Amino acid sequence: MSIFTNVSAEDKKMLDRIYWRSFMVFSGGAGAAYGPSVGFANSTAPALNRYLPDPEMRAEVMVSMMPYYNITQNVGTFAMGLAASMYRQFAEHHDEFDVSSIVALRTSLMGPMSGIGDAIFWGIVRCVAAGIGIGFAASGSILGPLLFLLIYNIPGMICRYYMTYLGFTMGENFITKAFESGMVTILTKCAGIIGLMMVGFMIYSNVNMNVALTMTVPGAEPVAVQQYLDDLMIKVLPMGLSWTCYFALKKNINPTTLIMIVMGVGIVLGALGICG
Repeated sequence: MSIFTNVSAEDKKMLDRIYWRSFMVFSGGAGAAYGPSVGFANSTAPALNRYLPDPEMRAEVMVSMMPYYNITQNVGTFAMGLAASMYRQFAEHHDEFDVSSIVALRTSLMGPMSGIGDAIFWGIVRCVAAGIGIGFAASGSILGPLLFLLIYNIPGMICRYYMTYLGFTMGENFITKAFESGMVTILTKCAGIIGLMMVGFMIYSNVNMNVALTMTVPGAEPVAVQQYLDDLMIKVLPMGLSWTCYFALKKNINPTTLIMIVMGVGIVLGALGICG
């Protein structure tokens, strides 16, 4: 593809180093505020070393990279590739180039890039991977966790590699054209729809709640209440439980507290013979 063929051999080596370093962006020990910024500076250091041999110039750029940074990891390498191309411009036009523009552009990408990354990888890929993995794990297969890790991580690693080169070769023009054409809006909308479908599938497959009560009918066998609920809508109780938990989380109820409440209510209803 053109984004790979139009890059020199030395630049390819540099971008590959940036790609591998990008896996450590959020593993820094500088805290939540500055840790990712340190990780970003470390990831793009190969470009600094290639284009800025002067230690003072490198120090100037490294210090400027410290403002807050946070982009979904699987697409964040786009900003790194873009920063590498801007480092090259800075080296070639040092007197005319404002190094703060690199951080400004990086900051402007945080929202749209994270929106795309979260919708695709957190909203779709993770749900698909979890749904498949849980299905195998529930049957006791070791393939459950392995498939989850493979299905989630392989697309992310491929996208991360591709975005590194895309940011370096196409830069900010790609993002501008993507928004102007409406591609980003369509992509995030489709991602949201597919993500909701996968959440619904996981609720149907993995959330179980059955009423054990029966109604006595004179001259006939007792009728199970659950049968009437299934005739009304299959899995209506699991759906209601899921929505209840969702609204509870929206009300800022602690997830651990919510889990304990659900477990406690389940134990009580099971002991009373209401739910089975």
